[in-house]
Amino acid sequence: MVLAVFSNANLVTAQKNKVLIKIDETEITRDEFERIYRKNNQNLLDQSDIKSPKDYLDLYIDFKLKVVEAMNLKMDTAKAFREELAGYRKELAAPYLTDMQYDEKLVDDLYQRMKTDVNASHILFRLPENASPEQEQAALEKTWKVRNEILNGRDFNDAAAEYSEDPSAKTNRGDLGYFTAFQLVAPFENVAFNTPPGEISEPVRTAFGYHLVKVHDVRENQGEIQVAHIMKMFPQGEPDFDKNLLKSEIDSIYRKLLSGADFAELAKKHSDDKRSALQGGEMPWFSAGRMIPEFSKAAFALKNTGDISQPVETPFGFHIIKKTGHRPVPPLEEVRADIEARIKKDPERSNSTKKVFIEKLKKEYGYAENNANIQKIKSLNLEKNKPENLLLFSLSDKKFFTENFTNFLQNKNSVSGNYSNYFEEWVDAEIIAFEDAQLEEKYPEFRYLMQEYHDGLLLFNIMEEKIWNFAAEDSTGLQSFYREYKNKFMWDERFKGLIINCKNTEIREEAEKYFDAEMPVEEIKDLINKAEQAIKIEKGAWEKGTNSTVDYYVWNAVKPSGFNSDLTFIRGDLTPPEPKTLEEARGLYISEYQNFLEKNWLKKLHKKYKVKVNKKLLKSIPHV
Repeated sequence: MVLAVFSNANLVTAQKNKVLIKIDETEITRDEFERIYRKNNQNLLDQSDIKSPKDYLDLYIDFKLKVVEAMNLKMDTAKAFREELAGYRKELAAPYLTDMQYDEKLVDDLYQRMKTDVNASHILFRLPENASPEQEQAALEKTWKVRNEILNGRDFNDAAAEYSEDPSAKTNRGDLGYFTAFQLVAPFENVAFNTPPGEISEPVRTAFGYHLVKVHDVRENQGEIQVAHIMKMFPQGEPDFDKNLLKSEIDSIYRKLLSGADFAELAKKHSDDKRSALQGGEMPWFSAGRMIPEFSKAAFALKNTGDISQPVETPFGFHIIKKTGHRPVPPLEEVRADIEARIKKDPERSNSTKKVFIEKLKKEYGYAENNANIQKIKSLNLEKNKPENLLLFSLSDKKFFTENFTNFLQNKNSVSGNYSNYFEEWVDAEIIAFEDAQLEEKYPEFRYLMQEYHDGLLLFNIMEEKIWNFAAEDSTGLQSFYREYKNKFMWDERFKGLIINCKNTEIREEAEKYFDAEMPVEEIKDLINKAEQAIKIEKGAWEKGTNSTVDYYVWNAVKPSGFNSDLTFIRGDLTPPEPKTLEEARGLYISEYQNFLEKNWLKKLHKKYKVKVNKKLLKSIPHV
């Protein structure tokens, strides 16, 4: 029985690796084809669009023929192609170059933070991205100086208003309100969650500069709420405007709500937040730290669904807030995948998992150091000493020498200090690079995704060159195509002529007289509009349903609202269906011409390349 199971498993594996399609020398395995087939035939809205493997095969071969042609034209060697593919590979490889088994304690610690809200203020001393040591020292000294001022009695928020280089500090005095895990950068969050309420942190360095953090309060996370609001917005760029008028408007709306008026209807009619007004004032779900403190505090103070706040002032205007929903922090198992994904994406959080990952790779690839040689170069100085080219460590069957180390330092522009300062960083970088080079071999899913992007990029490039751009630029060919298929895109029956709108009946009588005399339209307009705009004349051609005035006169439609037939009339003729000109339907004809060119091009490719299909193997692929 066990032998039978293994036998079946081996058979399936063998089938997956068998060649299903061969286009000249290019081979496509059953596994590669089946993966693309399933991907493109699953989750389709219309079930009738789902194809069998046999039906999908023709589409896939057409696709692969174009890719093979692009490769034969050396499009895959172009610099732009290689750079774009390399950029995609770097992005795709990132998740594979971290530990797949996350530190359970880190996940649990972050979840506990998610269950907690911290209320804090901060003072920022900003630093440029590539700050010099002198800039770092100056900012750090300033941070300590301000911290000492505060410890000696200076109010933290007064100091924030004076010293902080966070632009919002001038209005919020450094107050960040309540926040929870993942809402601020990791170093800042770590300090905020480890500083007792009432105390001030030591300086903490983030990508923005140095911070001082004062924690005011710690509480259980109140989860997320959903609210609707009615807003009267303060005018932008007018610091001296009078708030009283807007205050009276929001108070009037509030009184209507107290009298039983419908919140959604008032929001649609009166709210200056036009995006939410369309939904009756409803806003997306948010946690305490996702909104400005003034709004968030008032929103979370509402106890029950349906409760409405009194008018609240924020830096943006006056708001009336209605609570429409509440949901607590989900259980750990529901958010575990999200926490792990966030760790993976944030280098500042994933340093601990990186070390675990490096150690795992060292064991996997038989990492071995040459300790004697390492001791020889570690104490040497980058500026003063040039070490001999010694073997420093090996990984699998690859050896790494001092020369590799110095190349790494040159690429980093590291020119001072001892070699020992950089040795561990270099080893880690080489191990990660080595693993990166193994990804296609180790992970079939990664290999297939890279192949998919490689082929997709080539397809785009060759279609752009051979079809899309060619069709748009080939004016002679497009004209010829139009002449052959000019009846493909037709106008329905149309009224061709003029829509005339007059200021009064006297102007209409004058205009009618000129039209009866068959005067040119521009002359009529010049004569009547000498002193003022007394007549408007619109020239065009209209199908049924495209103009309410024409519909009324020509097709006996309902009279348009507010329409005055004494002042508006038409002149012209009803014309039968006719072909659209090339200019009128250029986009449509270019698209059709592209399809025409592509169809003929594919015929040539089928003749150019020999295609073989293992039909028996194709039958073994199950229908989705």
